[in-house]
Amino acid sequence: MIVDPLYAFVFLGLFTPGPNIVLLTASGARFGFTATLPHLLGVVLGVGVVSGITGFGVSAALGSLPVVVATLLKFIAVGWMLYMAYGLWNASVISTDNRARPMNFIEAVLFQWVNPKVWAVAFAAVSAHPSSASMLGEALRVASAFSAINLAVCLFWTSTGTVLRYLLVTRTAWTLFTRSMATALAVFSIMIFV
Repeated sequence: MIVDPLYAFVFLGLFTPGPNIVLLTASGARFGFTATLPHLLGVVLGVGVVSGITGFGVSAALGSLPVVVATLLKFIAVGWMLYMAYGLWNASVISTDNRARPMNFIEAVLFQWVNPKVWAVAFAAVSAHPSSASMLGEALRVASAFSAINLAVCLFWTSTGTVLRYLLVTRTAWTLFTRSMATALAVFSIMIFV
């Protein structure tokens, strides 16, 4: 039985910490597993869509963008991630802010469009592990691999966050956790320019 090497590549690319992992783990810890499910499912669909579009050859089209447009897209991505990092940095265990809630399904889907890690892993996967399928076949192959593998990855990290919820019982422990996650997210955002 021959296994497509794309699957191992995608697993390693998505399982390692990045913006989605940080946000899902933090959301699981702060709001619980059930409340985080719409966010989780939005990530799974959004990652599948972005990777599928990449399979259509968008990487070549994006590579030909003028430097100004590409730089603008990077700044938008960094700004959005730093905004989320700021929110995590200031998160409290029990929020008095009635607006505090996990990211919803649509927000999570849309976030994938500015998530540089997803684009980077998708571009690398399509480049390193192409198939002889048609353009549509390649898009479907890549999208299904990313979504299926990402579902397992997202379930793992959201569950990990939910378990942490029961361990983070002091204000100090919670503050250390959220600030560590916020710092990780800020570092990932700055790495866009590296």
